Amino acid sequence: MSRKAKNIYARADQKSMTSRLRVGSVVTDCVEFDKMMVFWKEALHYAPRHPPEHGWVVLADPKGRGPNISLNRVRKKTPGRNNLHLDLYSGDREGEVERLVNIGARRHRQSYGPDEDFRVLEDPDGNLFCVVQLPKGTA
Repeated sequence: MSRKAKNIYARADQKSMTSRLRVGSVVTDCVEFDKMMVFWKEALHYAPRHPPEHGWVVLADPKGRGPNISLNRVRKKTPGRNNLHLDLYSGDREGEVERLVNIGARRHRQSYGPDEDFRVLEDPDGNLFCVVQLPKGTA
């Protein structure tokens, strides 16, 4: 292992002690949105957190133990694009983004609207994931 990699792992170990980041949702792009929603609701006994809207739904564990499963309708699968990614939930999105960049993530080129609660990053292998700001009082 290179010295740079060892330093990254050492910083990650130190920072992980204070991190409040958790897997909040596993997000999948799907062409067959309605079939996927029925399948995952039945498979996991999850329920929609809110009614599906504009091809998006978050299925939640009614007991609150597991991460959400979020379904995102797409017209077709795009080669070379992640069809599955993690949403990492945090009470301090910007602090966590900085921490993750410092340990090897990269900011993904994307524009954000003023009300968007997420930021897209790439892991060291180029896989996309999101850091989502939790509403105040829920972290």
